[in-house]
Amino acid sequence: MGAYILRRILLMIPTLFGIMAISFAVIQFAPGGPVEQVIARLTNQGGNDRLGGGGGDAGANASNFDVAGDVSSKYRGAQGLDPEFIKKLEKQFGFDKPPLERFGMMLWNYARFDFGDSYFRDISVLDLILEKMPVSISLGLWITLLSYLISIPLGIRKAVKDGSTFDVWTSGVVIVGYAIPSFLFAILLMVLFAGGSFWDWFPLRGIVSDNWSQLSWPDRIIDYIWHMTLPLTALVLSAFATTTLLTKNSFLEEIRKQYVVTARAKGLSEHKVLYGHVFRNAMLIVIAGFPAAFISAFFTGSLLIENIFSLDGLGLLGFKSVLDRDYPVVFANLYIFSLLGLFINLLSDLVYTWVDPRIDFDRRDV
Repeated sequence: MGAYILRRILLMIPTLFGIMAISFAVIQFAPGGPVEQVIARLTNQGGNDRLGGGGGDAGANASNFDVAGDVSSKYRGAQGLDPEFIKKLEKQFGFDKPPLERFGMMLWNYARFDFGDSYFRDISVLDLILEKMPVSISLGLWITLLSYLISIPLGIRKAVKDGSTFDVWTSGVVIVGYAIPSFLFAILLMVLFAGGSFWDWFPLRGIVSDNWSQLSWPDRIIDYIWHMTLPLTALVLSAFATTTLLTKNSFLEEIRKQYVVTARAKGLSEHKVLYGHVFRNAMLIVIAGFPAAFISAFFTGSLLIENIFSLDGLGLLGFKSVLDRDYPVVFANLYIFSLLGLFINLLSDLVYTWVDPRIDFDRRDV
């Protein structure tokens, strides 16, 4: 097993390199980079930004404008701006260096977990991510836990009662839950239970109340649950649907196998057959889907939900960073979650061997 783990860790290096290289190449051709963002702010919104040399309004930055301008500037909206000022912006963002040199420096820094500073916030990228991470961790852990606690028992029950009224009705609920996007369901919940149009039972935004620090511990727990109810409900609906169908089909496949018939013929109880023999084999495919479910709930799945409910987590941070072209934050998020996903995939393989010791990856050329 040690050799297999070592191979998997070594394979992470070219995988991460490929992800970062493709993303970096795409960024080079994406319009509206950070330099153009600053130019737009200067020309259209007054330019109150630390990148312009310490902030100030449009009048304070009047020296950056040149009536003659450089009409051949490669940046949209840069006509009329002093070319020297454009060069200072390029140097500040690191765009004065060739792309390959910038990519090499980025890889070297990221190997040391040095993500630099945000372009548009006076804070290091790592501190910014750590600041937003508790909200996303809270969402990811709860949604994964709740979806598995609901879907596994429900999937087993549906497999045992296959074709019954219970199976048909729950399948209808599961299919509807799978078909409705989580963000659409989140908007529906907000309109019904938080918008004031029908019922005003839950808060519209935030993970806790503003006076949370002043509450007692029981009240803090109640306040936290009160704020998390709608976001978690919206996420659980689609998350448990997939795992429920996966669990049911996996159990159905195992129940029809010969070893189950043999166990029943020996007089074992249905509970012993189901949980002593079928469960271990049927749960392998469910465990295989855990990394994707966790990463989806931890980041991708909560992206729109964090925006809808104004939850200040990594999903909202990544969304705003892409809009603002805050590349250090974008690449740091991509790097961290790619690395996390690769390690969780390795962990799922190890769980395979813990659930079923008959599986030995050392004997396979993986």
